[in-house]
Amino acid sequence: MQYFNYTYQRTGILWEGRYKATLIDTERYLLTCYRYIELYPVRARMLNHPAGYPWSSFRHNAMGERDELVTCHPVYLGLGQTSEERQSHYRALFQADIPEQELTEIREATNKAWVLGSRYFREKVQALTDRRVEKLPRGRPRHDKS
Repeated sequence: MQYFNYTYQRTGILWEGRYKATLIDTERYLLTCYRYIELYPVRARMLNHPAGYPWSSFRHNAMGERDELVTCHPVYLGLGQTSEERQSHYRALFQADIPEQELTEIREATNKAWVLGSRYFREKVQALTDRRVEKLPRGRPRHDKS
């Protein structure tokens, strides 16, 4: 631990901080979350393209490089009939930036452990779990004047 902290100029334990995860509406957000994760090294200016990051699934998903650690999700498999079609469609997803609003939604959902998805999806999860799944509106609740 001391060697790692000294080498990378950091302090504390390697896995400090709480584990952060969020439930996502797969159909709408899965591929956006893939892009969010795989583009992180690019956003952090560590490199210019996600294919250069050695711990990314990008080379597997977009270029067909075999990776025993990657299990293809059904949504990814639905991108095409053949592996070449899937890879081509996956690469096409990276041609456009993720809109800032979606980046914010993903960050907020992950940091606060909220559910990421449509209103219907969030309401369904809240009903099933009896747990709040999104932030409350700011301010005091309004009182009816009835």
